[in-house]
Amino acid sequence: MTVAVFFGCTFIAFGPAVALFVFTIARDPLRVIFLIAGAFFWLVSLLLSSLVWFITVQISNKNSATQQTGLLIFGVVLSVLLQEAFRYGYYRLLKKANEGLLALSQEDTMPISIRQLAYVSGLGFGFMSGAFSVVNILSDSLGPGTVGIHGDSQHYFISSAFMTLAIILLHMFWGVVFFESCERQRWWGLGAVVISHLVVSCVSFVNPHYQGSLIPTYIILSVMAAWAYLCAGGSLRNLKLCLTCKDKDFLLANHRPR
Repeated sequence: MTVAVFFGCTFIAFGPAVALFVFTIARDPLRVIFLIAGAFFWLVSLLLSSLVWFITVQISNKNSATQQTGLLIFGVVLSVLLQEAFRYGYYRLLKKANEGLLALSQEDTMPISIRQLAYVSGLGFGFMSGAFSVVNILSDSLGPGTVGIHGDSQHYFISSAFMTLAIILLHMFWGVVFFESCERQRWWGLGAVVISHLVVSCVSFVNPHYQGSLIPTYIILSVMAAWAYLCAGGSLRNLKLCLTCKDKDFLLANHRPR
């Protein structure tokens, strides 16, 4: 049973993201490089936020439950802000890199569009975030032990897997909206990404009441998915053509850089 839970939760958490990677990124070495770089940027942001949180915990009163709770909230907010700051820094770096690639290219168009960069970097952020969110949980799912044997919720593993799936996809959508907002200088769009990221991170404090965290997260996921679709140039007509398999150029794998 533990092996079934492990593989089931792994496929739920990473299945869609791995499928996106295989079909839209893996065949292009340039996209793979940018995805790995995006994952590295997220990792550095986590390292910095963890370092700050560790220092504040060490100098705080460890016997004060209220203070420790406040530090936990502080750590979550700081981590989100640093992630978005590094997303902006990565955007600036990619802009410079794309200009350099255009200068070296013999073609008149960029080898990879800014929208593709937003998608790839967002998925890189999501992969690394998801891995750190659920890898220890998946390790525990192999046993020994039984979840809920002392009256706790038996939905811990499955809820964590669905939350990880949402976070991975949200990072991808946040990346698309964030980059598009930077391109068009829509600062309210950047604010919306940061605020929604803060909300998704903070609703996890209601666990183990998982419905209180999963439902708002998936509502935000749906809104951000629609917003990212529009930012990527999508429309109802394109969606209809895609669903009816009449538009061969709709998929990102066949998308021409602009």
